[in-house]
Amino acid sequence: MSAETETPDFVRATRDAYDAIAAAYAEAFPDGLADRPLDRALITAFGELVRAAGTAPVADVGSGPGHVTALLHALGVPVFGVDVSPRMVALARRTHPELRFHVGSMTSLDLPDRTLGGIMALYSVIHVPDDHLPATFAGFHRVLMPGGHVLLSFQSGEEDEHLRLTERFGQKISLDYYWRTPETVAAHLTEAGLSIQARVMLEPPKDATRPRAYLLARRPE
Repeated sequence: MSAETETPDFVRATRDAYDAIAAAYAEAFPDGLADRPLDRALITAFGELVRAAGTAPVADVGSGPGHVTALLHALGVPVFGVDVSPRMVALARRTHPELRFHVGSMTSLDLPDRTLGGIMALYSVIHVPDDHLPATFAGFHRVLMPGGHVLLSFQSGEEDEHLRLTERFGQKISLDYYWRTPETVAAHLTEAGLSIQARVMLEPPKDATRPRAYLLARRPE
């Protein structure tokens, strides 16, 4: 059986969608945190926690154009990016040639056990279906060192919802979004053996309608 056959349909659909919109996305969001000081502060705090624990690297999963990977690098955190879209990875490598970016899926991280000091997944678990989320977080637990941290962010709401987008940036795509409450995501993290350390809710940014949730979790020692 080929690797492509083994790849879940939702991973292929997510890859194809972001390949189609990669250039337009990177142009529209050259620095997705430029006008979000609270987001930057939370990511900075995550970086400080990882650095305080040792020198193990961080995986930025769903790294996109790579601007958040670059922010962690600037903070002195050893970090590499992982994205399901080869075109996104190519753009990130071109923009940040000093950093490492790899094609891969957060749902099947090709990493040895207990090797990461942290995992960051900003607005990327929103494309993982409900029935794949437990295994994804179990994979996070597997590759984290004891004491390692996970920082997640995602658009949220008052209840869990599912939406399929068929067009973006003028491109026809098929991309699923799963909006979840912080309680739903926190329960999945806890079931995977990760301990919730903090929950933060931010109001929707300009031209958006959904609040943004941040969850910080930790693999116990």
